[in-house]
Amino acid sequence: MAKVEKEKKDKRHFFKDFKAELKKVIWPTPKQVVNNTTAVITIVLITALIVFVLDVTFETLNTHGVDKLKSVVHKEENTIQNVVDDANNLNTTDTNTVIDNTISE
Repeated sequence: MAKVEKEKKDKRHFFKDFKAELKKVIWPTPKQVVNNTTAVITIVLITALIVFVLDVTFETLNTHGVDKLKSVVHKEENTIQNVVDDANNLNTTDTNTVIDNTISE
């Protein structure tokens, strides 16, 4: 029975302390709430705009960069294939020399 009374007393004490703490809080005025909300929304929009611009920029660079890289790789593949074909056509034992000379050009 004493335990139940102690729990009730603790609950009352908790809510009494809770109410006392809420009275100590300095609540913002409606004007401060509006100003702070406006500042937060503005900062979020500016950040979103910056991220959007960076995303579009990097995507564009990536697209053009990948296309350029593909063309360079394709060109190199063709060059290497031509060298190999030339080496096979020469039918010499020193094909490595021919390949090295052609690549260095």
